[in-house]
Parts: sequence; structure tokens; C-alpha cells
Amino acid sequence: MSYNNSSNKRLQLVVLGAGGIGKTALVIRYFQNHFVEEYDPTIEDSYRKQCMVDGSQYMLDILDTAGQDDYSAMRDQYIRNGSGFLIIYDICCRSSFEKCPEFFEQIQRVKELDSFPFVLIGNKVDLESQRQVSTVEGNELAKYYNVPFFETSAKNKTNVEECFSELVRCIKRHNQQSKRDEKNKNSDNNENNNGNNKDKKQKLSLKKKLFYSIFCGSNPTD
Repeated sequence: MSYNNSSNKRLQLVVLGAGGIGKTALVIRYFQNHFVEEYDPTIEDSYRKQCMVDGSQYMLDILDTAGQDDYSAMRDQYIRNGSGFLIIYDICCRSSFEKCPEFFEQIQRVKELDSFPFVLIGNKVDLESQRQVSTVEGNELAKYYNVPFFETSAKNKTNVEECFSELVRCIKRHNQQSKRDEKNKNSDNNENNNGNNKDKKQKLSLKKKLFYSIFCGSNPTD
């Protein structure tokens, strides 16, 4: 399965993570280049931005989702339409880190895919003195999922541009691999069909020879 909406370089990115970890602040920093101090729980916010990644232009539709469990069913619809995902935790909140696998599994279930484009993000690195999740732990989880990992700060703008740009690259690589897999699958199907046709011709030829041998006492010319 490939994400067709990337063919015209329009991508839908979905931001996931527990409540109160700075998802909205990170998105607003990326879009509007300013830092939001106050926490206002999000139900759903969407943003649109044109960006340049590796010389190609993309239109990004970014959906900032609610982190609370009450909105899990609503997230399913957003995930279903997503091209790629940012799974975010707060380095100062271990429970938000421990919820990351739940978001991964939700995407797997909704998308019915074993792998998909996403980046793992540890947010609020400006609050180093309050850290509860080490950089090593974040790296290990990212390696387990085989995805890029960033530690970010919406306040200081640390790695904000980088994590979004890398997700665009992940989507591009995923779509290219999906196209190759589809091409190989079609090629295998064609080979199987050709083999089946050859077998059918051989069986018909044998039946023809058997018929002439029994009823005519001779073999036909093929």
C-alpha cells in the first residue's frame, strides 16, 4: 500500500502524543515561529505550510491531535488519512514516554501496516534539569522501531525544522519502496501467469497426442 497523496507532493502529517507534552507548541513554532507559553488542551487543530526539502517543494497539512484517551476514536480517522506521523513525548514526563508504543500500535491497527513513516521526538530539552527520560532511552526506542529520533525544544527552536523535514524524507522513501514492492509483485504475478499458460499448453498437447494414439493409431504433428 502506498500513500497516493504524496504523488503531488501534498502530505498529511499527524502529530500524536500524550496530553500536555508540548505538541501544539512545537507545531506553532514550526508554522508561525513563535513560542506558546500557556497550555490549552487541544481537541483538533490543523495547519498548512509550504516547505522545501532537498530541493523539492511540498504542501504540508498538519493535524495536531488531542492526547487524552477520551479522543482515541477520533484519532483513528486522522490516522487513517495520515501520510506520516510524529510521535512525541516529554523528556520531563516518563509516563508520556511509556505511552509512545500505544500510539505506534494504534497507527498499526488503523493503517493495517507493520511499518509506516514516523519520527520519534523527545520534547522540552530546554528543561534538562527536570529530565526523566534519558537520550539513550529515546535512541533505543527509535532503534527498536527503526525510525529517526530527535530531541526538540519549541521554546529554543531546537531541531524543530529538522524533525519535520526528516518526516517528509521518510514518507518519500516509504512511497518509493511501496512502488518497488508493487512493481515486483506485478512482475511475479506475470511470471506465474506465463508459467501457468505454458503448463496448460503442455497438458493440451499431451491430451491431443493421447487421443490420436488411442483412436487413430498415430501421433499428430504439433
